[in-house]
Amino acid sequence: MLLILIFILLVSSNRNGIQQRRNSWQDGVYGTNCPIPPGQNFTYVLQVKDQIGSYYYFPSLAFHKAAGGYGGIRIDSRPLIPVPFPPPAGDFTVLAGDWYKMNHTDLRAILDNGHDLPFPDGLVINGRGSNGNTFTVDQGKTYRFRISNVGIATSINFRIQGHQLILVETEGDHTLQNTYSSLDVHLGQSYSLLVTMDQTPQDYYVVVSTRFTSQVHTTTSTLHYRNSGAAVTGLPPGGPTTEIDWSLNQARSIRQNLTASGPRPNPQGSYHYGMINTTRTIRLANSAPMINGKQRYAVNGVSFIPADTPLKLADYLKISGVFSLGSISDSPSSNGAYLQTCVMAADFRAFVEVVFENSEDTVQSWHIDGHVFFVVGMDGGQWSTDSRSSYNLRDAISRCSVQVYPNSWTAVYMPLDNVGMWNIRSENWARQYLGQQLYLRVYSPANSWRDEYPIPSNALLCGQAVGHKKIFNSQMMP
Repeated sequence: MLLILIFILLVSSNRNGIQQRRNSWQDGVYGTNCPIPPGQNFTYVLQVKDQIGSYYYFPSLAFHKAAGGYGGIRIDSRPLIPVPFPPPAGDFTVLAGDWYKMNHTDLRAILDNGHDLPFPDGLVINGRGSNGNTFTVDQGKTYRFRISNVGIATSINFRIQGHQLILVETEGDHTLQNTYSSLDVHLGQSYSLLVTMDQTPQDYYVVVSTRFTSQVHTTTSTLHYRNSGAAVTGLPPGGPTTEIDWSLNQARSIRQNLTASGPRPNPQGSYHYGMINTTRTIRLANSAPMINGKQRYAVNGVSFIPADTPLKLADYLKISGVFSLGSISDSPSSNGAYLQTCVMAADFRAFVEVVFENSEDTVQSWHIDGHVFFVVGMDGGQWSTDSRSSYNLRDAISRCSVQVYPNSWTAVYMPLDNVGMWNIRSENWARQYLGQQLYLRVYSPANSWRDEYPIPSNALLCGQAVGHKKIFNSQMMP
């Protein structure tokens, strides 16, 4: 039995972390889908039968994400598949991130004029500022908090006054159940935490603050014990601010729970990721060049510019001139940066090493659509082949978004087990908008539904695809 989720949306939307198995047609980014015209809607049909965990969705075009058009997605295990912890007494979704007073059109205009965005004006939790939300709990019970960083510019730190956080899941993978007093959540990332209400019955701060910023923004919500005897008072507890080593050590401590049952990534049959030989190394280096007098951002010297036609449509309809395979190299370039609709070619069922290299002084956050990857290593300095000696080839966490610390690198192993056209992007939305992204075309020569679903019957046509004949499947999913 297939579990189908149907989204009827008024803007093109991406589900951060939902893999869209065999179905990049439903990915909801401009490389795969035409924009939804004003006053109309579009129905996405997607399958999540092999995923569990905490995710979120957001509009992918026109900087609408900055306007707050996002929401949480919770995918539970089937009742017959146990999870590695008792059922919690309640389940809270916490969507937190930075916030700007300016509307999204003004933010986009700043970028279009060749400038970077200003520092955010504050933070929000579930769309509200300080003390705008209340989470009501019963003393002695344990609750699950699903926290996602839905911001566009800054990493955050999450904590609850007087309470310990037990990490149990990150973007679909059950984790070792380590206990933390606070947790860094980088742009685009999602975590599940268990919190036991074992304190004196009163109200406590739920705190989110910015990380790695000279100016620190903080916002709060309220954890309210149902039998509370006192309102929250005093200042919220402080958290880490610019400490890189603290965050790096915490990130390394997040490991996969190898004894947990339920769906979790397992590339190429029953083989363990650490026992598979990689077939290719892709090194992706971010940069911030000026091109034609304007601020741009780039990957391996290429700053992405959208084509007039979604790349997936152009590929399917064999429209020439929209993009060129191999228009971005597998390694950083020492040549000057340039504008290009860059698409990297890749083979279905390959097993690749991807190294994100960051020579800048800011934390980067990367996301890969359609796939999960194993975070095998991260460290400061320049990556080299000798860095592989420090890789975790036993219980690395599997996820879809990962941070790269300043002047550092992060390496992942990734099974290319999903045919389609997939976006690799910065989760810093100004960087993504100004070119720090590319597309990975995972190709199978077999024209089979076993590898990829046909184009959906409601697919929109735009750009050079207008007027082309579509070959539709009789159903939206087999």
